[in-house]
Amino acid sequence: MRKLYWRPRRVSRLELLVLALLAVGCLVAVEKFLVRERQPDYAEKIAAARLAARAMEAVKAERLRRNPAIDPEADPAGSGLIGALMSPVTTNHGSLPAKQTSANPNFAAVVVDLLKKAGVKEGDTVAIGLSGSFPAINLCVYAAVETLKLRPIAISGASGSQFGANDPDFLWIDMERVLVERQVFSTRSVAASRGGIEDRALGIPREGRKLLDEAIERDGLRAIKPKTYAESLDARMAIYREAAGAAPIKAYVNVGGGTTSVGTRVGRRAFKPGLNVAAPRGPLDVDSVMVRFARDGVPVLHLVQIDELAQRYGLPLQPTKMPAAGQGKVYSKEAYRRSFAAASIALILGAMIGFARLDWGFRLFGGAPRRGGSAPPEPKA
Repeated sequence: MRKLYWRPRRVSRLELLVLALLAVGCLVAVEKFLVRERQPDYAEKIAAARLAARAMEAVKAERLRRNPAIDPEADPAGSGLIGALMSPVTTNHGSLPAKQTSANPNFAAVVVDLLKKAGVKEGDTVAIGLSGSFPAINLCVYAAVETLKLRPIAISGASGSQFGANDPDFLWIDMERVLVERQVFSTRSVAASRGGIEDRALGIPREGRKLLDEAIERDGLRAIKPKTYAESLDARMAIYREAAGAAPIKAYVNVGGGTTSVGTRVGRRAFKPGLNVAAPRGPLDVDSVMVRFARDGVPVLHLVQIDELAQRYGLPLQPTKMPAAGQGKVYSKEAYRRSFAAASIALILGAMIGFARLDWGFRLFGGAPRRGGSAPPEPKA
């Protein structure tokens, strides 16, 4: 003989409350029990950051040997990579917070990430445009390209903005020479200009321009001495093509706001910080190294707005001590446990089916008041 029992037509408020509490509990559990997930190219990123840290220590040691004074207010981390407010070779205004944030070897891992996303591979040729405004980022670029075993062609501007490498006796081009001599890097610039406005250091006193020329000569670099902005741009592109030979240039890396590299203020804003895989859309009435490479289909890495890049990759702003290699979301970040999330969804769906179709609620809370209780119950065999 078959047993009969009465099945309600609707789910009770109590059953809905149980389902809601179950869903909230699962959500809280999924959000709380996260897992650290390594990001792609972890080994290369760690290696690049460690090489950058070694380079930064070498530069600091050389600076202390030459001039022991490090301003604890301007350089609270004691990096030795923060320059003076003003000097005879200072080009223009510079952001001290951005310079402080840049003194972090983990930016080398950021450059590795961007280069990988640009599609470069071991042995590829990359063009690099550097200035003395962000020596720490310059070091990170060199560390990244050497770790990835790329073929770099670098051109530097000798001068720097406020708080950059603006010591006339220890400019950025001096730093890279020291690092090669100490066998930290094998990469050096193939040529250098004065930098600054129109690549001619316009606005810098004659004394400062003379000091820049002397630095280029003592470092044994090919000097770019343009008479106009266009001449500087043509000279840089010719040097890149000449040094690359038959090899195609697979990416262009720009550090800072060097006029010839980025163009005018319009050009600087047209490219976003980080990776740009194509030329900016719309009319762009400006000529620069970045624009020329981008229009040729070469990916451009635009390393500016350092604070924004730091936040994007989970690096600290204005650290008060030198960060260790391996810190930041560029290496790993919190992620949901996929199996846990899938089990939670299955549990919620199962409970909904159970309460709505299998009469779990009626069996468990048979005596509970039901929504729409005036409707007659339906028999179920």
